[in-house]
Amino acid sequence: PATDGQRLYAFFGSRGLFVYDLNGKPLWQKDLGLKMTMHLAFGEGTGTVVHDGRIYLQFDHNGEGFIVALNAADGKELWRAPRMDHSSWSTPLIVEHAGGKQLVVSADTKVKAYDIDTGKVVWEVAGLGQNPIPQPVQFRDTVILMSGYRNPRLFAVRLGRTGDLTGTDAVVWETTRGTSYTASPALHDGRLYIIADNGMMSVFDAATGTPHYLQQRLPKPYNFKASPLVVNDRVYLATEEGDVVVVKTGNQFEGLATNTLTDQSFIASPIAIGNDLYLRSRTHLFRISER
Repeated sequence: PATDGQRLYAFFGSRGLFVYDLNGKPLWQKDLGLKMTMHLAFGEGTGTVVHDGRIYLQFDHNGEGFIVALNAADGKELWRAPRMDHSSWSTPLIVEHAGGKQLVVSADTKVKAYDIDTGKVVWEVAGLGQNPIPQPVQFRDTVILMSGYRNPRLFAVRLGRTGDLTGTDAVVWETTRGTSYTASPALHDGRLYIIADNGMMSVFDAATGTPHYLQQRLPKPYNFKASPLVVNDRVYLATEEGDVVVVKTGNQFEGLATNTLTDQSFIASPIAIGNDLYLRSRTHLFRISER
């Protein structure tokens, strides 16, 4: 789900979008008219994008899909762009460059950037592997894209170009090692922090793609679905085994702590609000603070 501070938007793919006020009162709902067929019957897990009074929803599946922009207040459809891309679970990202905004959508066919006002494709680039899940991130005038299943790839695309950028110098760096299948990367102070599903951690220079360290093992074997969270000089890693591993930010790996919550398993990513850390396990919601 996503919120703009006024309403809560919960997206359930084929079953539509459900919108509530912040007291839980239903406001409106919308069926977008598509029954999705996902690769290997995996679920429909793309996130909701809310920006400047609009909602953007991605419907990529094994068939003709689309991306759609809705008015956040009432669900009125503003534009719809057809897509013939395979199943993907990556949440789109709005990027800003030279006074304009684009909606970047990952896919294993081609990553495409749409004009947020018209739905027209501004640029596209091929090269991601199958089943893209991590969300893109923007670093300065580049957008960084990642996949980690078959034919994994991590690469940065220079913003400001138009058309098909495949094989051009708009792709400023790339690598096939140290990528994540499920977790999105965390960007902090020019470094890109990535945790792979098998618990191997990598940190890259976001400008050049040079690894500071690559596929570093954590204190013990873990499995991951949750994305890393960076706060100040710490990286928080919530594991499927119930441990939350804390690693120091920087160019060298340094483990700081391993905190165990017994009989828990974390799939959702941790978040921080003020001085509090929030963790959602399969069964509980935790708030961690000094008091």
